[in-house]
Amino acid sequence: METTIFSILDEEKAGHGAIGAVGYRLDQTGSHDSLLHDFEFLIMVVHHGLEETEQRIEHGMSGESAYQLLHVGSRDIERGILIGDQRDSVKYFLHGEIIWDIEGKLSAFRSYINEFGEPMKERRKLKEFAKFLKVYGEAKRYTAEKDLLDAYFCVLQALKHYARLELIEQGILPESSVWEQARPLNSVVYKLFDELTENSETLEQRIQLVLLACEFTLASKVADCCGLLLRILGSRKEAWSIQELAQVPDLEHVKDELPLLLRKLVTRALAQEITKAHKEGAGDSRELRYRV
Repeated sequence: METTIFSILDEEKAGHGAIGAVGYRLDQTGSHDSLLHDFEFLIMVVHHGLEETEQRIEHGMSGESAYQLLHVGSRDIERGILIGDQRDSVKYFLHGEIIWDIEGKLSAFRSYINEFGEPMKERRKLKEFAKFLKVYGEAKRYTAEKDLLDAYFCVLQALKHYARLELIEQGILPESSVWEQARPLNSVVYKLFDELTENSETLEQRIQLVLLACEFTLASKVADCCGLLLRILGSRKEAWSIQELAQVPDLEHVKDELPLLLRKLVTRALAQEITKAHKEGAGDSRELRYRV
């Protein structure tokens, strides 16, 4: 990078809680993505404890170079890892050049993310499995309705989540180019991707083939991928309501998918569903609760 671009913002001007800054220059041969657009440079200033209302974005010029300056929170970067969205932000944070670093805090945080340790891996695995489960179900419904183009799209998305699961199992942090990461593994999912996109059979036959493989994946991976949720369900004698589970910090990133995950665990006999009478209210309405 040109050193002139580094002088745009230093630690004294960065604001409260800043731990460092990362710079990234657009590859001139690459495409413009959701963060760089047609800017030549992206600069990310990372803060600890940055509230959503404090996040800022600036556009400017340094000499002849257009840049975009973002103030982001370390919690948002970690959340992007756990949920699997904001993949461009994560890519720039991990692969950009450190411009400045206060007391090594930015380097330490980036090392923590790069290590992709077991707690983070377990939570990301649960999220990817939930996404896989959702689009797999949608693909089955579209196939049954003979809406094959939508079914094909959903099957392709299911395979991408499957590929991310395989990467996570290998200790690899999934990035935006998931198929490039999966290809060297010579994995089952990459072969299924080839079957879906290159096979000479009809579209419906290809979709049915992949759905059958996905069904096997569900049966074989559900206990492992839902290990975090199963452990929480077994952490106390009393059964859990879904509202209580949604408030557990380790499950916050999958609270929208909890109904789907719980129903799948019950269907597979990995969790029990019990009823509890409501304290108030007329009739025989009862609350569903879950335990292992």
